[in-house]
Amino acid sequence: MIPSTSQTGCVEVRNASQGDLGSVLALLGRSGLPTQGVNAEAMDEFMIAESDGKLIGVVGLEVYRDSALLRSAAVEETWRGTGVGRVLIDRALDRSRELGIHDVFLLTTSAEHYFPKFGFVCVSGDSVPDSIQQSCEFRGPCPATATVMRKTIGG
Repeated sequence: MIPSTSQTGCVEVRNASQGDLGSVLALLGRSGLPTQGVNAEAMDEFMIAESDGKLIGVVGLEVYRDSALLRSAAVEETWRGTGVGRVLIDRALDRSRELGIHDVFLLTTSAEHYFPKFGFVCVSGDSVPDSIQQSCEFRGPCPATATVMRKTIGG
């Protein structure tokens, strides 16, 4: 748990379950993020943050052999700037290490200045493995205007 800085109570970060799908999709919609590919099965590699039983943040991983796509990182507007996003991203990167992931990629149209603090750097879309390029995220409307970033986790 992390202490709350803007609300009462504490924040609990946990693995998502299939029952969280509706709340996750609603938060992604409010945050203007794509929901393609976010389904009940995908919840296995999503992490959520809750306060008083209410979803306040989410992040997901799509795993492709030894690479992964970090996606759907969103925090409720009233909770932004409280550290919830940082905890979720750190948890997703820890999970990547557990899975033996070598490189984590992401697409962003608005947070290219946020992710370098986690070790992400801008890369060419050509450097992204074909398996990730075939994902819903990369085939959707976002890639034409998105910044592609990568973090190398291990050797």
